[in-house]
Amino acid sequence: MSLIKTGGRGVVDDPSDLPADMPEEPTQAERFGKARSARSTVVQEDYVELIADLMAAHGEARATDIAKRMGVTHPTALKCITRLKREGLVTSRPYRGIFLTEAGQELAQRVRARHRLMVEFLIAIGVPEESAEADAEGMEHHASEATLAAFSRFLGGRHQRN
Repeated sequence: MSLIKTGGRGVVDDPSDLPADMPEEPTQAERFGKARSARSTVVQEDYVELIADLMAAHGEARATDIAKRMGVTHPTALKCITRLKREGLVTSRPYRGIFLTEAGQELAQRVRARHRLMVEFLIAIGVPEESAEADAEGMEHHASEATLAAFSRFLGGRHQRN
């Protein structure tokens, strides 16, 4: 029996244990990079959407409220808020709250429109409303424009997308 080296990540006894169609390293690295970037965008969009909701309800969004509603620690929320500031999506004032910039407001509107479309589609195909709301929260960030357009067509244009 011969052992096959797997690039420093161990050995396998049988070549059939290796995936037959494993992509080349640069291709796989690019795919994983896109996935990491998408996860980062999801967090950013969730924060912006929540800040918009808090501003609508309370006139401002405080870091403490953001942390509680996101289910993260205060330092974690502050780190993300700092990133949103760098991206030009929010501003803050000492002893006040966090506010969306025009770009942040536009992003929040796009995310909300995607969310509503996703919920309406899921309900239209028979998903209970509570499940549709919960499922749409994750799905809204990953659907392509082509998929969203198809959902809108399926709904007969009842949903207005931004």
